[in-house]
Amino acid sequence: MISFIVPAYNEENLIARTLAALNEAAEEIGEAYEIVVADDASSDRTADLARASGARVVTVNRRQISATRNAGAREAAGDKLIFVDADTVVSTEVVRAAVEALKSGAVGGGSAVDFDGRLPRYAEVVHPVLVRTFRALGLACGCFVFCTRRAFDSVGGFDEELFASEEISMSRALKRLGRFIVLRESVTTSGRKLRMYSGKEVLRLFGGILLAGPNALKRRDGLEVWYGGRREDSDLAGSTDLSLSA
Repeated sequence: MISFIVPAYNEENLIARTLAALNEAAEEIGEAYEIVVADDASSDRTADLARASGARVVTVNRRQISATRNAGAREAAGDKLIFVDADTVVSTEVVRAAVEALKSGAVGGGSAVDFDGRLPRYAEVVHPVLVRTFRALGLACGCFVFCTRRAFDSVGGFDEELFASEEISMSRALKRLGRFIVLRESVTTSGRKLRMYSGKEVLRLFGGILLAGPNALKRRDGLEVWYGGRREDSDLAGSTDLSLSA
């Protein structure tokens, strides 16, 4: 069985779209599945909308993505775990490819990533470089990570010492266990963070992380892109018509 695990914090604007895409993809490939939404201290209608979409909601109060993903996984019943961010839309093709990879013996993997809507110029330049780099290094992007339950348990889940880059740590841990695949198929995630933060702000943030070293990822302070309060995005899906089957 597939367990889709969706970590969420105040995602009432996007979560219904995400869950509709998951339901559609799983039903099309004909696999038994469940959706577990790990609701991490949301103050909006995220949990209610998740239940209305057929998901089981696990309440978390950590404000840490690693811990939230792990909390969802602990409640999941499937032998195949697919972690999908609450602002990310999957296609049938990417879910099918992930399941087939696991059935063929892979311990886990990730996918290519596209962004919805209009992107600032700096993001248009950096995005393809990052996609190629992650593929060359064999690393999953955080919005879509999959693995077997056995592999997840073997590596101890996502590293809860980390407040960011936990998907890189997870990718490396899984690669030590066995075959790890970065799929050619893509998921589409929200470009809102790229629109809400200027290139100068992003450069300052990542420059600070590089200067501070690995310990900078072990505290929430300084990681505003992941944990900051900017939530509004009037350009949601921008001028792009993002269908659920895209």
